[in-house]
Amino acid sequence: MLDTLQTLAPVTAVRGNNDRDGWARTIAETEIVHAGEVRIFVLHDLAELDLDPAAAGFRVVVSGHSHQPRIEERSGVLFVNPGSCGPRRFKLPIAAGELQISGASVSARLLELHTRTEIARVPHVKPFAGA
Repeated sequence: MLDTLQTLAPVTAVRGNNDRDGWARTIAETEIVHAGEVRIFVLHDLAELDLDPAAAGFRVVVSGHSHQPRIEERSGVLFVNPGSCGPRRFKLPIAAGELQISGASVSARLLELHTRTEIARVPHVKPFAGA
């Protein structure tokens, strides 16, 4: 799947709790992405976040484990769980997330894929002191 996605656009992936086969050994547990002036911390399970993202200079934390689409802002950091865009899990929507980045400003939205309905949006978040 990752190889197929890579033909469409650059891909940054992290290993999840079910990624146990040999192919998953080369996938990191966390990644750092730079987009414009925005630093993004990516991990599978938010419960395993072992740093203060604001103090570490991250504007966004992307996680997935629960498959529950969600956007929250805490201390100037967007926490985004894009949900799951694969087969439906439990009774959760099939969803994807989008970050819109301009310089040091970032906004996030979630889309429910089967209806293409926007299910949440957080407006542009301005750079915080220390950025």
